[in-house]
Amino acid sequence: MSKPSFVSSSERNLSPVSIQSLRPSYIREVANAGMHNKDVIAFWFGESTYATPTQISDKAISAITSGETFYTQNLGLPQLRQELSSYISKLHGHTEPDKIAVTSAGVSAIMLAAQSVMEKGDKVVALVPLWPNIVEIPKILGCQVECVSLNFNGGSWGLDLDLLLTALTPDVKAVLINSPNNPTGWTMSRAEQISLVEHCRKHNIWIISDEVYERLHYESEEPASPSFIDITDRNERIICINSFSKSWLMTGWRLGWIVAPTDIVINLEKLIEYNTSCAPAFIQLAGVEALKHSEKDVAEFRSKLRQSRDFLVTELSSILQEPIASPQGAMYLFFPSPSQDGSLSFCKRLVSESGLGLAPGLAFGSDADKFLRWCYACERTKLEEGLERFQKFLNR
Repeated sequence: MSKPSFVSSSERNLSPVSIQSLRPSYIREVANAGMHNKDVIAFWFGESTYATPTQISDKAISAITSGETFYTQNLGLPQLRQELSSYISKLHGHTEPDKIAVTSAGVSAIMLAAQSVMEKGDKVVALVPLWPNIVEIPKILGCQVECVSLNFNGGSWGLDLDLLLTALTPDVKAVLINSPNNPTGWTMSRAEQISLVEHCRKHNIWIISDEVYERLHYESEEPASPSFIDITDRNERIICINSFSKSWLMTGWRLGWIVAPTDIVINLEKLIEYNTSCAPAFIQLAGVEALKHSEKDVAEFRSKLRQSRDFLVTELSSILQEPIASPQGAMYLFFPSPSQDGSLSFCKRLVSESGLGLAPGLAFGSDADKFLRWCYACERTKLEEGLERFQKFLNR
């Protein structure tokens, strides 16, 4: 009887080297240096200190006690997909449930979207600075990622649209956009979206748009920031990603969704089966509750964020003696580091010497190494104490 043969990963054309080459989470690296210390005031992660609204938590508890602990459909409970259809249609125009897939978190949605349209060797373009997960996921699939940077001029972030369109040549498979943007707060305008869509139509380029912060915008009283869903047909090469994490204060619940063409959703059903099978039923039912009865909570959270943003911008401008760019959306202040050191080493010193946790700009790309990110989704008293520690650190 012959012995089983074992084929090395290199012989199978797999590349563990490509996985090893993924950049680590520098935010986690800073956090790991201080999470054990209860005296550290942390602003490094992208989550609020406010708890999930009570009615959402109560719905999940009720669902568990009533036995909603079994598998669901891969694409999500019909009840949640229908509720998402109504919610999206109200914000952005008619969207059928069969264009929607429920996912186990927004980051899972990004991976699933990438798996749906990307193959090894594909070229994709990412608009940076950008949450590192979005940039690294295509690399896991063996794609080549080219980055186009936002401009930082006059104390604000902006898009050089011509530069982006020039990078989107016919050999590009997809462009990755996050608006409102993490970490800068930059928000893509409707005119910029229209120009991008027209260009991508011409060259058959997919647009993968992370819109998880669409409800957290400050420049208008519109219920949401501009979305690609507003201006495109549902069967175009547009995949929009969203999540319950930010606007509904549900980061730990891990529930998201995708809006995509029908043929993509059909493939997503298979991909979800082989990734997570489904999101937990009781969490999906909590999502239904959030969509039905938490609009007031979303509006109140956005109001709190606007106040925190304005306070932090004013105080940091005074401390640093220079204008600080006021973000248009999301929940972060991305500002120039006062140190000549790299942002990672500066943030580690800040944690160890002052008990203050910020995210290093390096986490969002090498071009952002001279910046720091401060998440302001918290109470005023926490911001005040953080600013006091920051000032004392700089004085030393």
